[in-house]
Amino acid sequence: MNQNINRSHYRPRASKRRRQYLLHRLPVILIIVLLLVLLSVFCWMLGRHFLGKDSPPSLSPTKGPLESGSPLTESSADIEIFTEPDVSASSTPINSLLEDAGRIAAGYDYDRAIQLLTDSEFYGTDQRITDAITEYETVKASLKSYDVSQVTHVFFHTLVIDESKAFDGDADESGYNQVMTTKDEFLKILDSMYEKGYVLVRLHDLAELTAGENGTKMTRKSILLPEGKKPFVMSQDDVCYYEYMEGDGFATRMVIGSDGKPTCEMTMEDGSVETGAFDLVPILEDYIQEHPDFSYKGARAVIAFTGYQGILGYRTAQSYSDSPTYQQDRETAAAVAQCLRDSGWELASHSWGHRDLGTIEWDKFKADCDKWDNEVRTLIGPTDIILFPFGADVGDWHPYAADNERFRYLKNLGFSYFCNVDSSQYWVQVGDDFLRQGRRNLDGYRMWMDIAAGSDASKRKLDDLFRAEDVFSPNRPTPVVWE
Repeated sequence: MNQNINRSHYRPRASKRRRQYLLHRLPVILIIVLLLVLLSVFCWMLGRHFLGKDSPPSLSPTKGPLESGSPLTESSADIEIFTEPDVSASSTPINSLLEDAGRIAAGYDYDRAIQLLTDSEFYGTDQRITDAITEYETVKASLKSYDVSQVTHVFFHTLVIDESKAFDGDADESGYNQVMTTKDEFLKILDSMYEKGYVLVRLHDLAELTAGENGTKMTRKSILLPEGKKPFVMSQDDVCYYEYMEGDGFATRMVIGSDGKPTCEMTMEDGSVETGAFDLVPILEDYIQEHPDFSYKGARAVIAFTGYQGILGYRTAQSYSDSPTYQQDRETAAAVAQCLRDSGWELASHSWGHRDLGTIEWDKFKADCDKWDNEVRTLIGPTDIILFPFGADVGDWHPYAADNERFRYLKNLGFSYFCNVDSSQYWVQVGDDFLRQGRRNLDGYRMWMDIAAGSDASKRKLDDLFRAEDVFSPNRPTPVVWE
């Protein structure tokens, strides 16, 4: 009986002592568990640091001349498990740096891409940067110097955006059909030239004035491109959006977009105004953003202005001085022109009144040049390029000579680059203090002439750029005749 009682009393007392023991030791146990958790976290973070897992895997850079599988295009699957799921790989400083360098290198400016990497705080700390520099150096060493005398120059007028309005049978249809190019045609031309290896260069990339013992001299420059690439110059005439074009399917003026880049406004059928890629400048800008290897070191086209109705769609000519918006138009036009410059576009004269500068009377020649100088140059800033209206030069094919009075007058106004119109594949003349280049019109008339020539290669002038049959809009009235 006592044994049973003792046994019954023993078990509860022992159980109570164990509970008291565990309660007494609980804080110690919790502290040990917490320390083990903290130690595990510390070891995990230390491992990430020494294994280089702080940065998410690199993204492929903007496409350019790099080989697939290069250090800049590879990503490691085993690193992805350490990447935070809500962090973009391109958001890290090193990856952003590599992407910037990749875009610059895609435009063949390997020196600037290398400089960007070597000047960065990460230089010497990340193998990807070292590998990128090595690859850029290798590609740079393989570049070929291109003969500037074999650089073609293509040009356009304002692009037709709404073909149904431009080709609607009214009095202006014939002119639009002859000398304008449509937006769709322009995009097809760009695609064809891109596929053929053409790369846009600046007119100033061909040659530059350099100082010497006997004054300034025009010196040929070296254009370095990979094997198979071909440089070309592009220009656009009459970027003024004349009053007669209103309601015919064209942009109405150029503006500065929300991204700080030049773009266009266009008045819609209901009278509303939209902003977008409604002419060559924003369309080409978008194309180069998508294809950075289409532009040599950030090159853009030459944009040329007359002055008799103002520039860029703003009525800046003196004849509009009574308008209440005249002064504001001049200020806005100047700001847009500066935006074009800042974005890499070259600005040029197309004469003030769209005159044939080679044949008009001397007094009218001087008056036109002076008007452009006073009304347009004061808005767009210094320029040394003139694109002759009608392609009418102030001399024949011989180099300009000192006795050429018109050349001397233009030279004294600051012009050193002179462009006429020539349907030859290329015509470049580098003189002592000037450069001349022939331009090729890629318009309705020229395309139709190629189509009409059929298989006669001697009469086809565009096949090195594109097949006219593949580009020509079916909405154009045919035949396209010159009037």
